[in-house]
Amino acid sequence: MNGERKAAIVATLAGLATAWVAFDILVFLYGESPRHLFALLFDGTWGTPYGAGQVLFKATPLLFTGIAVDLALRAGLFNIGAEGQLAVGSLAAGIVGATLPAWLPAPVAVPATLLAAAAAGGAWALVPAILRARFRAHEVISTIMMNRIADAAIGLVLGLGFALKGTVRTQNIVAGAHVPRLERFFPALRGSAVSVSLVVGVILALFVGWSYRRTRFGREVSLVGMNPIACAAERVPVRARIAQAMILSGAICGLVSSATVLGYKGYFEQGLGAGAGFGGLAVALLGRGNGVGLVLAALLFGTLQQGGLAINAYVPMELMDVIQGVVITAVALADARVRGALVRSARGAFG
Repeated sequence: MNGERKAAIVATLAGLATAWVAFDILVFLYGESPRHLFALLFDGTWGTPYGAGQVLFKATPLLFTGIAVDLALRAGLFNIGAEGQLAVGSLAAGIVGATLPAWLPAPVAVPATLLAAAAAGGAWALVPAILRARFRAHEVISTIMMNRIADAAIGLVLGLGFALKGTVRTQNIVAGAHVPRLERFFPALRGSAVSVSLVVGVILALFVGWSYRRTRFGREVSLVGMNPIACAAERVPVRARIAQAMILSGAICGLVSSATVLGYKGYFEQGLGAGAGFGGLAVALLGRGNGVGLVLAALLFGTLQQGGLAINAYVPMELMDVIQGVVITAVALADARVRGALVRSARGAFG
């Protein structure tokens, strides 16, 4: 086992162990039994087919944003703007999906809608990409700024006539743009919102993980994240790879709409998918850039989200948000890759 693999295991175990301790302490402070609440959490998630389906549904947006954040992290970037990118991409999916001809078949309508969502998400990441690659502006600051602008822009667009009167939602997307739910193929999941989008996310996670090792773009992105100065000396297009990684990261965030707009609601509404962008950071840190790891991390945090509903009668469901934050902090502190990216990012911004 090489040193990098050992460091990955250490960081992951540190995050999980810290999360378990934090869960026990917080539950105890509320005067409840950690063992009792853990049993309730399990029963409300993997204990029933419906609960498992809801876990899978909640894990799907986290998987897409986890892939996106990890891609940026590979290039030495912290894409904190996933929240705004997925929101803008979802709005584009809702508008395009509602304006397509009603007779358009699914093999055309679904790709067209998702292409619009990915293009919108990528376009929203373009400004931070240019600022980082051309002017060495810190992407954490610029992506947070774009998140706030996205909130205002979405409200403006909906108010200009793209929302149904008296609501903050678009019209329903056409029938052909819907992504089928998994209950169609697995009747035991009936009632849950998980869709074929999950399968797409798993395939994408495995493909992206493979591309880091097997494609020139993937290898160069990883090398740029480790040592951009050495890459520049070897004539690797450092600025281009940084910009491309950020834009592609935003495009992947836009694909969250496949689960929320196309697979669940059937329309876009303000706030749909909120939180998945920041949750993707936790998935990326815990998944460690490995396709299988990203999937397992998304399932873990999907379990926490659904489990928060199961134990809400005893403790606030926001307790799971605290646990998620604890995992992010613990893994970041134990992850040499993250510490190195922070140093490189700071040098790029202020050096």
